[in-house]
This record gives sequence, C-alpha cells and structure tokens, in this order.
Amino acid sequence: MSMNRIILLMILLFVIEGAVIPWIVPAGFGHRIIPHFVFVMVIFSGLYSRRHLALLLGVSFGLLQDIVYFGHLLGINAFIMGLMGYFTGVLLERRRSTIMMAISIIGFACLLYDSVIYFVYSVFRITNESYAWALIDYILPSLFLQLAFALACYVPTRKLFEGQTGVKAEKDDE
Repeated sequence: MSMNRIILLMILLFVIEGAVIPWIVPAGFGHRIIPHFVFVMVIFSGLYSRRHLALLLGVSFGLLQDIVYFGHLLGINAFIMGLMGYFTGVLLERRRSTIMMAISIIGFACLLYDSVIYFVYSVFRITNESYAWALIDYILPSLFLQLAFALACYVPTRKLFEGQTGVKAEKDDE
C-alpha cells in the first residue's frame, strides 16, 4: 500500500510542478524558477529507501517529464534522475542521514542535475548562453525553491519512505 502512496504522491507533485507552480510564481520570475519536486522525491527515495526504487522512480518520472515538458532531447531527464537517485542510494546505503545531511545532499544533487542538463544542452547546441548566466538566471533561484520544498516535506516524506522499507523488511522476515 505504501508504494501506491509514493507513486500517487509523485504523480500529484508532477501535476503541481507543471500546473500550479506557474500560477504561484510572480510573472517576472516565471522563466527563472523551475520546480523539480519530483526529483527531490527521487533523492528522498534514494536516501531513505532502496537505491533500486530511486532508480525506477527517477527513470519513469524523468521519462514522463521528458515527454510532457521537454521535447529537445528525450531521455536526458530520465537518465540523470535515475542515475542521481541510484548514486544517492549507493553512497548513503548504510548510513542514517540527519536533516542537515539530507538537505545538503538534495541541494548538491539539484545543482548537479541542472548543471548536467545545461552542459548536455550546450554540447548539442540547444542553448547558447554561458554557464555563469545559467547559474545566476535559473539554476540558483530554482535551487532555493527545491531546498524550501525539501525542508517543508522532510518529516512526512522520511516517514513515508522509511515505512515503505519497514514493510519490506517485515515481509522478508516471514
């Protein structure tokens, strides 16, 4: 049942980041603030659940994001989201992370996610701006939105993902 809740929550966040947030963000910042709430949830799943679940959620919702929002290069968001979720799960597999560790990992992952997408787009000449412009214009403002979202939903998300692994551990014991 908990996996169904996770998928339903991520679908809801996918709709919110595409339909509700553009209405909330002021008009002058509409092109500057790009929400990645689904990516934050993928990183949470890598932190507090299994790395394979993070890979699966990252690839599936990243591909959905590629198809719905970005038509330039299909698969780039799916690849990066899945890879970042998996590596987060691998790096912190045996450690219990605190709130500061989780927020700093999410911040670094969001910065790396946007930077890799920028560099891939610049390799294929989809964007012509410099990295300094991209960093100031949309990567850092979006990073602050992702960090605020991660801080706001830290406790319920941690309980949701740890409850999901707890149910899995109980079934393995039987």
